[in-house]
Amino acid sequence: MIGITEHKGVCAPLIIENVDTDQIIPSREMTRVSKTGLGSGLFAGWRYLYDGKNKTGLNMDFVLNQPQFEGASILLGGINFGCGSSREHAVWALEDFGIKVIIAESFGRIFRNNCAHNGLLAIDLPASAIENIRAQTSASPQQQQLLVDLVHCKVRTPAGDVYTFEIDGYDRSMLLKGLDYIDHTLQFAEDIDRFVTRDRESRPWAYL
Repeated sequence: MIGITEHKGVCAPLIIENVDTDQIIPSREMTRVSKTGLGSGLFAGWRYLYDGKNKTGLNMDFVLNQPQFEGASILLGGINFGCGSSREHAVWALEDFGIKVIIAESFGRIFRNNCAHNGLLAIDLPASAIENIRAQTSASPQQQQLLVDLVHCKVRTPAGDVYTFEIDGYDRSMLLKGLDYIDHTLQFAEDIDRFVTRDRESRPWAYL
């Protein structure tokens, strides 16, 4: 993964309470065995028009389909974004679509953890800050982009308003360095090798 230090991008508002992981990616869209390609199923129930179960085209009323929000990489959400199941595919779908940062009033606990361990930055800000960001960026999203600084834990609006956010230190370190669980563990490869050597000497029967 690529680490996040600073990100500037188009900001799309999806300020809805209790957006759950099944709405982020319905189970019927999880037909792949890898993380790639899941972006096509992101918010499938909202992004597409249907004839029965068959997709007939894009729903242009949905924010991420609207031309002014093309290439959006920052998503504004409401209370309890990512609630519901522990479906990690929800984070993979957001990333595959191109979302790098989600700013919401609060997040589902497991979803937030999945974000941090997959390179997606989840930021809590109060409703007033989110509404101000929406007001400043939605009229001309391509020109009025939002700046997110993970090094200093700040969000800067196009008008220069600055909001400070808090993030768990471990999660921040993982995101800054672009590490997942495996990468993080491999940082301690020498310590692990030394432990295995000592353990093999003290418990040889365990390695038969």
